[in-house]
Amino acid sequence: MVITEKQVAEKINKLKKEKNAVILAHYYQRPEIQDIADYIGDSLELSRKAQQTDADIIVFCGVRFMAETAKILNPDKKVLHPNPESGCPMADMATVEGVLRLKKEHPDAVVVSYINTNADVKAVSDIIVTSRNAVKVVKSLHAKKIIFVPDQFLGSFVAKQIPEKEFILWKGFCPPHFNLSAKELLALKEKYPDAKIAVHPECNTDTAEIADFVGSTTQIIEYATTCEADTVIIGTEVGIEYALKKKNPNKKYIFPQAAEYCGVVHCCDMKKNTLDKVLQVLEEENNEIILDKELMEKARIPLEKMLSIS
Repeated sequence: MVITEKQVAEKINKLKKEKNAVILAHYYQRPEIQDIADYIGDSLELSRKAQQTDADIIVFCGVRFMAETAKILNPDKKVLHPNPESGCPMADMATVEGVLRLKKEHPDAVVVSYINTNADVKAVSDIIVTSRNAVKVVKSLHAKKIIFVPDQFLGSFVAKQIPEKEFILWKGFCPPHFNLSAKELLALKEKYPDAKIAVHPECNTDTAEIADFVGSTTQIIEYATTCEADTVIIGTEVGIEYALKKKNPNKKYIFPQAAEYCGVVHCCDMKKNTLDKVLQVLEEENNEIILDKELMEKARIPLEKMLSIS
């Protein structure tokens, strides 16, 4: 017998209550997953929720580093990841060996790691940042030299706003955001001359420079739904369209889809989580995030430093 999406959602909601579970979902998740989530947000919001929850089980609908972060902040809770294959190419670009080498080469530098890093890299970092709080956190540091890992474009965006500090940028990037070209956005601007352009700082520098607004996922949602423009061109993952339309359905949101360029910004890893997989992990309590205790203790320190500042 074929089970409908509604029936799957009902089973998930029933199991959540029975098992005292909470579902955290990133804005880039599928709409049906956002609908059954207890909390939806970007990396910073979900980090806070992960730290604050009283649930016994956390089901994290996002990519692996997000589920790892939830486990680091909640070492005594069971954290389940619906699809272990849902990783982050940017996070995988950063290595412990590379970070330690840079620390040795620049002993007076502070290692600032984007939250989009794996647990082992967080463990050798001095402090963590998100796209929303990166400028604020880095400004608060006494160090004059910053090793920024792994996103070179977020690092460059931060460096431009803090010219008094020296930045050593790891050459990592987010493939979907990197492939969004300024040329494509300008073509849309010609078609919609009254539109505003809002992009994520993970976009390449040329793209960010032509935007009216650059910010985190949540900041883009806030800007796009409240700015005076009736039309907003969105330069980030298409999953946020669902939240945008819920918050302000009277506006028009344009997501780049020009075939001659790169098409819509789409993270296939985020979309690997499905309702069926959420139901499965709740039923079987499998795909648990297991991390070494010492590693978690080391990785927790830079995360808590960030949370105390932001």
